[in-house]
Amino acid sequence: MIRDATVVILAGGKGTRLAPYTTVFPKPMMPVGDLPILEIVLCQLRHYGFRNVVISVGHLAELLRAFFGDGSKWGLNIRYVTEDQPLGTMGPLKLVSGLTKPFIVMNGDLLTDIDYSTLYDYHQSHGHEATVSVVPRTIQVSLGVLEYDVTQQLTGFREKPTTTYHASMGIYVFNPSILGLIPEGKYYGFDHLMLDMLAARRTVKVRPFDGLWLDIGRPEDYAVANETMQNQRGRLLPGGGGTGAN
Repeated sequence: MIRDATVVILAGGKGTRLAPYTTVFPKPMMPVGDLPILEIVLCQLRHYGFRNVVISVGHLAELLRAFFGDGSKWGLNIRYVTEDQPLGTMGPLKLVSGLTKPFIVMNGDLLTDIDYSTLYDYHQSHGHEATVSVVPRTIQVSLGVLEYDVTQQLTGFREKPTTTYHASMGIYVFNPSILGLIPEGKYYGFDHLMLDMLAARRTVKVRPFDGLWLDIGRPEDYAVANETMQNQRGRLLPGGGGTGAN
């Protein structure tokens, strides 16, 4: 099923955590297996019925434009907006024209097997203003943790406890109404948007995801992503992959 919806991909960051590779190479073009990670994302989006893509570019924008062009090689319609200065994760949305119906926003450096069509349909059917896809992450404190009361009397002890959080995947579905919260030409991140929506009592829902998700922001994550792509290529490219994939 083809969806008449826009996907905005954020690809303007410098990727400083992956330096020195990203000094001369935009992070969304870092190869995972034999494909740039952004190409993997585009193949997934096409498989799930999305055709209209806007890529927000900044750092080394000319390389992204030259490689992906108008998207026709992937059966997509790609256009670009350019960040002349860093605008954060949400600021670039003010540069995108034609966002008149619910749209997806996502980072351009994610390796996941999420079904974008299911996420979009979930948002549409539930009437949310914003839907944030989240994954559970467990963090372990590598120390013994003491708990005590106001008199400094010991009340509990936990050796190397773990805590589970639900973290944003960097994949969202928004209604156009959120654009009114974003300032023109200023740095404005996802954190700013969430805090402003909470303060204004706007409706934000989360949708937990229990599948595969990796952010290639750090060298160790990038190594895991390459191994995952090698072992689970079919899972990550359900419609095949590469230029001209259907």
